[in-house]
Amino acid sequence: MFAIPAFGHGYTVLIWGDSLSSGYGIPDNRGWADLFAVRVKDREIRVVNGSIPGEITQGGKERIGAMLSQHSPELVVLALGSNDGLQGLDTSRMHANLESMINASRDAGARVLLLGMRIPPNYGTVYADAFYRVFPDLARNHDIGFVPFFLEPVALDFDLMQDDGLHPTAEAQILLLEHIWPALQSFLPAGP
Repeated sequence: MFAIPAFGHGYTVLIWGDSLSSGYGIPDNRGWADLFAVRVKDREIRVVNGSIPGEITQGGKERIGAMLSQHSPELVVLALGSNDGLQGLDTSRMHANLESMINASRDAGARVLLLGMRIPPNYGTVYADAFYRVFPDLARNHDIGFVPFFLEPVALDFDLMQDDGLHPTAEAQILLLEHIWPALQSFLPAGP
């Protein structure tokens, strides 16, 4: 976990995800969250990355309260769910866990940007479709910010994926940031 210090009290963004947001398998300070923190450092925006590789939504739900209390973010970027899908976990439980994190974030005064995920088709179309539908349903039902598929710019380009075929390379990180930047920027205070 890292935090970029802010000048004054500033504006805090909590990134709440898994290995896709923690920078798994890439050199330090080159993940999309790190690049985001650098991009906004002159705007009195503090970025706290609470992402943990391997995290499932149940773990995120259990941990988020302490992070909300500790950091009082104005924005929570919710980027969990991919590991639930890869483990074939119940999508209704994933929905409930994500909804709990959305509600906890809003109750703490934060707005929420949900990053949608998809899973490979080898999990079967019924499960893959049920998995994907969780994200737009939550975004619509809670009127929160939403990016339909976080990995969209890199998912089908094998050159931008690590050897495991699941995690984006260091070169892909800027593409991920650029993909979600319009949604992120819509939540951020104006800057220089």
